Amino acid sequence: MAGPAHPRLAASLDRLGTETAFSVLARAKELERSGRDVIHLEIGEPDFETPAHIRAAAVAALDAGETHYCPSAGIPELREEAAAYLSRTRGVSVSPGRLLVGNGAKPFLFFTVLAVCNPGDEVVYPDPGFPIYESAVRWSGAVPVPLPLREERDFGFDPADLAARLTERTKLVILNSPQNPTGGVIGGGDLAETARLIARTRAWVLSDEVYGRLLYEGEFRSIASEPGMLDRTILLDGFSKTYAMTGWRCGFAAVPESLVDPLVRFFVNSTSCVPPFVQRAGVAALTGPQDAPAAMLAELRRRRDLIVAGLDALPGVSCRMPKGAFYAFPNVASVPLPAEELARRLLDEAGVALLAGSAFGPGGAANLRVSYASSIENLERALERMRAFLEPLVR
Repeated sequence: MAGPAHPRLAASLDRLGTETAFSVLARAKELERSGRDVIHLEIGEPDFETPAHIRAAAVAALDAGETHYCPSAGIPELREEAAAYLSRTRGVSVSPGRLLVGNGAKPFLFFTVLAVCNPGDEVVYPDPGFPIYESAVRWSGAVPVPLPLREERDFGFDPADLAARLTERTKLVILNSPQNPTGGVIGGGDLAETARLIARTRAWVLSDEVYGRLLYEGEFRSIASEPGMLDRTILLDGFSKTYAMTGWRCGFAAVPESLVDPLVRFFVNSTSCVPPFVQRAGVAALTGPQDAPAAMLAELRRRRDLIVAGLDALPGVSCRMPKGAFYAFPNVASVPLPAEELARRLLDEAGVALLAGSAFGPGGAANLRVSYASSIENLERALERMRAFLEPLVR
């Protein structure tokens, strides 16, 4: 007699990706528990403390009893301050009614795709790029269309490549600048041409600008500030990177008026709201002293200069100078190992945790991603270990 049938998982899970950074972090933690010394350059997280005045605002809100439900779109005070912040820093006019608060930036990525895309619609996204872009697109049933980032263009894309990928089926274009994993930045001329090309279509734009304050040269520019783009752009930002608040899970976005209600309904159906005491911390971040973000950027610039020079001097490695964020994306094509194997062996044999570039798409197959959001001492130690590992391989 046959036994009971086993429950089955949804077939759609086969289309749902992940972030390799967290699996590498888990493996690195296992090695540490066994007594190994591991230098962590895999996770995209600033190693700075959340500024004291931001923590104090959260504590004060907790003490005042702000521990209950609040509006799913965000508390009015944070919506007002975040709208003013985006208006000031992007040169656009954002009303608080179009500003939404979410549990980090990821809900906006997922829910935007679900809100605007039907199965079969096409979504253009950067390759290499943040892996959740492709994951969300595939899970929704839409068609991912990778847009290559060119190393010879300092990991910018050629607008001609974008033009070749825009079709009548294009429903969404995802942009990210400064960019994860490469540190690349979309130049002003390319941004204007990108806006001109998209304006000829019926596509929405999701502009992921969570690294917008981590720019090492020039002034930050958003595609939302280009003529006619604000009304079709989801302008995404948050507190995690700028204010070292990764664990607080609070992001915000200015969205077109027609997307306000759909996105709020997704929040109602999933997370209900961002805890109000966390949002009070967000208000303090935007309205309080800005010396901590400025100091963090100055320190990250020191680390960037050190790690790029060190990587570029390693045998078989070359590295472009990133213009933003806190990632280097060295080319390791001259090392006689696939990048995936090289990353694995650097962790297992040298105690350096970093990521293979292919974790961010086929366009990163010849690269590694190095997060330099770690101390100068750790970066120097990591470079020494990498040199000791590479020298016998590359002669």
